[in-house]
Amino acid sequence: MITREDVDELAALARLRLGEAEAERLRGDLASILAYVDKLRAVDTEGVEPMTHAVPLDCPLRDDAAAPSLSADEALAGAPAREEDFFVVPRVIDK
Repeated sequence: MITREDVDELAALARLRLGEAEAERLRGDLASILAYVDKLRAVDTEGVEPMTHAVPLDCPLRDDAAAPSLSADEALAGAPAREEDFFVVPRVIDK
């Protein structure tokens, strides 16, 4: 069961401001999603080979080879803020 407190916490983590009606609608939507996930968990998948696509798909991989990369100055050239060799971004998680 999704509580209003759960919705408030998720909204805070996502940096969303929700009105009362939005929060209640979202609570119902999240409850429906989790109920559907429970239905999926109940499906017997014993003996079913894991797959990434519903149809066979040839997905060739290239060799993993080292290649030249950008210098820190090149990578940070368009950054709105930087500190030494790092991007500066706003704090998202307070905890």
